[in-house]
Amino acid sequence: MTHVLIVEDESRIASFIEKGLRSNGFTTTIADNSDDAAAIALDGQVGLIVLDLGIPGQDGLSLLADLRGQGCNVPIIILTARDDLQDKVEGFELGADDYMTKPFRFEELLVRLRARLRTATAPRNGHSTDTILQVGNILLDLRTRCLQIEGENIDLSAREFTLAETFFRHPNQVMSREQLLDHVWGYDYAPGSNVVDVYVGYLRKKLGDGVIETVRSMGYRLRP
Repeated sequence: MTHVLIVEDESRIASFIEKGLRSNGFTTTIADNSDDAAAIALDGQVGLIVLDLGIPGQDGLSLLADLRGQGCNVPIIILTARDDLQDKVEGFELGADDYMTKPFRFEELLVRLRARLRTATAPRNGHSTDTILQVGNILLDLRTRCLQIEGENIDLSAREFTLAETFFRHPNQVMSREQLLDHVWGYDYAPGSNVVDVYVGYLRKKLGDGVIETVRSMGYRLRP
């Protein structure tokens, strides 16, 4: 049974989400400020976080950055009234898995929540522990959010790490640009955007030649 942390200071909304989740088999905890949210999120018992950005104390985006920086790798869905594109971009860059705006329908939140949990619990090929993915001589630590090649730590941005994790969960599988947009960015870019190609280029420089190959007219593949 997945434990969901609801970080929301509006009691009416928090109760609405809690009631819906509990009726669908989840256990829940509500935190109405950033200090309580951080303590609960880092205790190792939470399986997913629904995060409002306008909460008392630390801003939601700053809390998100701190949680990721301290090794909290559970799925985080931002649920906020902020609908500005820059907030969405920053949220995903800091490590959010999804972004929804208020007002919202609970049915959509539930679908997105389940989708993120499926991704988080998908089988991991070549892993050495529950929190480490390995392909060849490259290790990706999901707890510390570090990448290591032959013992050397390689720095990745939040977006690069999420892209790397997507490839490492699907080694030797061709991933289309549309799949990568969905898994990594979680929302649509303008038609013709080359954001996937740009970030694959960044990642290739750090992983080395030949690790990610282009499959013409199909997408990209991580070579095991």
